Amino acid sequence: MPHCSDNLRSGSAARCAVCDGKFGLVRHYSWRTPLCSRKCVDRFRTRRESDRNWVSWLQIGFDQLPENRARAL
Repeated sequence: MPHCSDNLRSGSAARCAVCDGKFGLVRHYSWRTPLCSRKCVDRFRTRRESDRNWVSWLQIGFDQLPENRARAL
């Protein structure tokens, strides 16, 4: 009887992590994530960059609070 973790591992590697498409002859990787095409690699990197940049949006939000505007004056 196969283990459940073995089935999950083989099933997740059978599809692209971004578009859920099938792999062709060439498989691309970014951060150990299997991707089906160069287009998906670019999408994955863009998503990671936007995830990293959320802190700057948080800072902008804090600067626009009413109590912070009063301190700036």
